[in-house]
Amino acid sequence: MSRSARLLDLVQILRRHRQPVRGQVLADELQISLRSLYRDINTLVGQGAPIEGEAGIGYVLKPGYLLPPLMFAEDEIEALVLGSRWVVRNGDRKLAEAAGNALAKISAVLPAHLRDEAEGSGLVAGPSRAERTPIDLADLRDALRRERKIAFTYRDATDKASTRIVWPIAVTFYDRARVLAAWCELRQDYRHFRLDRMSDLAIREDPFPRRRRVLMKEWRALEDAPKIA
Repeated sequence: MSRSARLLDLVQILRRHRQPVRGQVLADELQISLRSLYRDINTLVGQGAPIEGEAGIGYVLKPGYLLPPLMFAEDEIEALVLGSRWVVRNGDRKLAEAAGNALAKISAVLPAHLRDEAEGSGLVAGPSRAERTPIDLADLRDALRRERKIAFTYRDATDKASTRIVWPIAVTFYDRARVLAAWCELRQDYRHFRLDRMSDLAIREDPFPRRRRVLMKEWRALEDAPKIA
């Protein structure tokens, strides 16, 4: 492991802890000597990292510290590139444009050798086999962010239509389908809705009765997966 990658790992370890971490614990996790750890701490402090503490007591990283993009590890760059390329191929128009812009920004600030690696990455995102959706996913993402109820027409597996008002919680991107998890007011329970069976989506102005993060926590705790509506 290069020293720059080790410094990055050290910052990430410190980020996981809110309380001071003893130097020996850090050294053991990084598989380096305590003396090398002290040198790495001093290097990071010299580069502006707000690390507090001292030998024999422990170290803590103050919140708010942002790593410069040039400190991305090669595996992390490949993950970002692959994820962005997948969204460009499979996201809605606005999300695809945002992913392309983000990828360009990342490439622009990388050092030359890493920029070449990113642009020439052999990891390619293929097209999804999911059916096209009659609704605009950008509208659904807006409702998720603003925690607004949505109304839509839904056709089940037998092609029976119904009007639903739901509290959208999350969208899962499967290979063959996009699925919305939501609290359904009609069923008074959590349900999954395939996006390719939804139409006439309208965002309502009334907010969720409860915060989305609370709903998501409750949904994830369910023993049985919610049924496809």
